[in-house]
Order: sequence, then C-alpha cells, then structure tokens
Amino acid sequence: MKIEITKEWCLRMAQREADAEIGAGLFAVDPVFDGAASPVTEAAEESNIAFGRFVHLMRRRRGLTLEKLAEDADIEIGELVEIEDDTRHKPKLRTVYQLANYFRVPQTKLQQVAGLTVPRDSHLLEEAVRFAARSESVSALTPEESAALEAFVAVLSEQK
Repeated sequence: MKIEITKEWCLRMAQREADAEIGAGLFAVDPVFDGAASPVTEAAEESNIAFGRFVHLMRRRRGLTLEKLAEDADIEIGELVEIEDDTRHKPKLRTVYQLANYFRVPQTKLQQVAGLTVPRDSHLLEEAVRFAARSESVSALTPEESAALEAFVAVLSEQK
C-alpha cells in the first residue's frame, strides 16, 4: 500500500489545528508546487533591523562583547556580527532560539521579529519598527569605543 500526502491534505490538516504554529519559516511559495520562490518583503527587512538593534542593545546592556555573547549563548560569532550589522541577513533558527533563551524572551515572538515567521498581528511589527527608529544611538562614543575605532583606523591607514 502506498500513502500519498498532497499539499492540499497538509493545508487541510494545518487548518484543523486552527491557531497552532506550523513550521519555522516565512510563508513561501513552494517551488515544487508553485514554480517560484517567495520574495523578501519590506516588512521582513524592517523587522530584521529591529532584531539586530535588539540583539545589539541587549548585549550592551549586559556589558558583553560579541565574543562573550557568542560563547555564552553557544552561537557563531560571525552570525552575531551579521545580525547586528546587516539588515538583510536572515539568522539561523537555532541562533534565534539560543538568543531567545539567553535573553529570556519568548521564542515565537523573537522569531517573528527576526523575520523567520510571519507575525500574527501587525502590532508586533509596528512596535519593532518604532523600537528600531528610537534605538539609534546619538550619544558620543565611549572611551573604549573611541580607542577601538582609532586602533582600527590606524590599521586601515597602514601602508604596505
């Protein structure tokens, strides 16, 4: 006996689950069934900005370097740099999971802010964008930041 599970059957079963979350990614067009990939939405990019700022500020609030946060949360340092600096970076699900546990925030909502799942209400996205806009620092560099910047400029300016 051969059991065939179709896309329609999966969708019907998902509807029966009502409000339950299924999967870990954005709703995308399935190239096998529909022939095209899903474009990245503007809302997802805006939420990525908020996600990066959130991680950056939480890290700074705790007085952590990128290396220390990567070590403590058991995630790759390269991905942390991408999260904080690249608004188009799509973080790994495991990374968001580890950060949610480390910062003690709900995993499902952090996944939404990271652009990995579609927010159920627009309020979360609106607040994420508002947070990103308000969290941009306008303060002077700390002595440590200034020293690090000067050291890096010196390296950049070296003649070889």
